[in-house]
Amino acid sequence: MALDENTTGSTNPALDLTNLALDSTNPLYMHPFESAGSLLVPGLFDGSSYRSWRRGVLRALLVKNKVGFINGKCRKPDPQDPSYDQWERCNDMVTSWILNSISKGLADSLQYVNDAQELWKELEDRYDQTSGAKLYQLQRETNDLNQGNLDITGYYTRMKKLWEELNTLNAHAQCKCNCTCGAKANIQKA
Repeated sequence: MALDENTTGSTNPALDLTNLALDSTNPLYMHPFESAGSLLVPGLFDGSSYRSWRRGVLRALLVKNKVGFINGKCRKPDPQDPSYDQWERCNDMVTSWILNSISKGLADSLQYVNDAQELWKELEDRYDQTSGAKLYQLQRETNDLNQGNLDITGYYTRMKKLWEELNTLNAHAQCKCNCTCGAKANIQKA
C-alpha cells in the first residue's frame, strides 16, 4: 500500500501523521493521559544519589518509549516536516517530566535548556562524575558496614546497594583505550 504524500505529508510510515494517534510504538506517540505535570520517579533529585535517580528516569522513559529524546536517537525534524510540531510537543513533555523530577533549586538553573537531550547532557556533565572522594566514601562505608540493629534482610539490602553503587563507579572509571601516557594505570590504581 503506497502512502499518498498529499494526505500524510510523508512517505516514511514511522512519520505518518495519520498513524501517530494509533501507533503506540512510535516515539512521537503521546498517550491521552500523559501530562507535563507527571512525575517519572517517586523522589525528587536533590543533587545526591544521581546514579540511582538516573536509572529510575531512564527506566521510566524507556517504558514510555521516549528515551530517544535524551540519547539523540529521536532527532529533531526540519521545521517543514509534518512531524515537527509533534516532535516539539513530545520533546517539551520529556523536558517537563525530567524537570519535575528535580528539586526546585536545581530545576531553576536548568529552565532555559533548548531540548531534552541538552538537559540530559547538562545533568550528566554536572552530576555523573566519578570522584576519588565518592569512591573512597563508598569503599569506607562498605568496609565499616555491620549488621548492628538491622535484620539480615536489611543488612543484605544495604550491603548490596553499596556494592552496586561502588561497581557502577568503578565501571564508569574504567578506560578501554590503548593508553601510552600512563593515565589508564593511574585511574585503575586510584
